[in-house]
Amino acid sequence: QVQVVESGGGLVQPGGSLRLSCVASGSRFNFYKMAWYRRAPGNQRELVASITYSGNTEYADSVKGRFTISRDNAKNTVYLQMNSLEPEDTAVYYCNCNRLAYNYWGQGTQVTVSS
Repeated sequence: QVQVVESGGGLVQPGGSLRLSCVASGSRFNFYKMAWYRRAPGNQRELVASITYSGNTEYADSVKGRFTISRDNAKNTVYLQMNSLEPEDTAVYYCNCNRLAYNYWGQGTQVTVSS
């Protein structure tokens, strides 16, 4: 019944910025952890950033200082502000929402960084 929908992806030049949004609808409860993953061509899916209900965050080393994750608990929404984008950031970005043993995934949004 929970539906996870990402938005905000697109084409951006190196050094540019994008803000991804993820809305989890249909849930009666807040999620303990919400996170962004990405998968680039030929690569495994990797964790980009995560945030707990209380606001504790974790980032992949490759994005520290450039990306910022945040959430709105009242709206079951998580954001990923991406600055100083690099071609290596090109990937499909997926939103994950976790509560107890349940994980909900979105369909992904494409981010392409190219000049």
